[in-house]
Amino acid sequence: MKIDTAAKNFIKDNRVFADLFNQYIYGGRQILLPGQLEERDPTEISLPYGTDKAAVPVQKFRDVKKLYTAKTDGKTDYVLYSVETQLRIHYAMPVRNSLYDALAYAGQAEEAARSYREERKKARKEGKTEQPWSGQAGEKIKLTSGEFLGGFHKEDRLIPVVTLTLWWGDEEWDGPMSLFDMIEEPAPEILAHMNNYQMNLTAPGMMADEEIMQYQTGLREVMFFIKYSKDREKLLKIMETDRERFENLEKRAADVIEAVTGSGLKYEEGDETVNMCKAIQDIRQDAYDQGKQEERNNTLREKERADAAENRADAEKNRADTAERELFTLREELRRLRSQLAGAK
Repeated sequence: MKIDTAAKNFIKDNRVFADLFNQYIYGGRQILLPGQLEERDPTEISLPYGTDKAAVPVQKFRDVKKLYTAKTDGKTDYVLYSVETQLRIHYAMPVRNSLYDALAYAGQAEEAARSYREERKKARKEGKTEQPWSGQAGEKIKLTSGEFLGGFHKEDRLIPVVTLTLWWGDEEWDGPMSLFDMIEEPAPEILAHMNNYQMNLTAPGMMADEEIMQYQTGLREVMFFIKYSKDREKLLKIMETDRERFENLEKRAADVIEAVTGSGLKYEEGDETVNMCKAIQDIRQDAYDQGKQEERNNTLREKERADAAENRADAEKNRADTAERELFTLREELRRLRSQLAGAK
């Protein structure tokens, strides 16, 4: 299974999605709940701000995007959370994520403007002279010139957008973490008037074990496995410590592990859970069997080489014996000829 498909199927699960942000933002406290998350269209599409019909739309596709809705202190809070999964380091990731976020905010502003246009159109059809707008008490108010021009009202507010890059690498991210990291430092006067964009990043290879333990879902086992995929002894110790969870790992988590690490895990496609401890034992047994088979093959090849060398030695000896006999015969024939020649004289 390709990493993109495996990762998205795993992260799209509300439990895993909430778990990811609860660890990153709240240090493992269960603030985001799966039931408060709603899947959103990952397409970010927007026109350059304004209503110019000749404008060219900008369209980008996120990996996973969800709307968080929660009621606190009598009011409703909204946040748009997004995850970008990476198998390789993207050295322009701050620019990419800042574009996604900008498009998300632009889309919200355009949605507000569109809703007001529809309200004005409806008001005209009903013969109303004032533009209806549900303000503090649902009263009707008139638009200012700025509100009419931009389509965004003074009282309007945007929903916060948080984008998290999830890098599946077992090493440290050596790419830029902010927009300023990508810019050849200009004069301080210029830098002071530039807006930076700081990237949010989660990477198993850069997390302490204590941080990974804050995960409540199969994300914990995924992160541990990837982090120690090249340190098998350490991985086995981790698996032994948390054996029950590793013996009942959901299949989607196992799919991510296999797709990222290529460890050769074997499990049935129809299984809902995977016994990772047994899978690792199977890998070790296969490696042992392969080693034994290779040892037998090496022994067989060594014997074949020895037999071939012995055969070559025997053939060489036979050739030497044949040459010696032929030389003896030739010498005897030479003596006979000499004897005949001496008798003739």
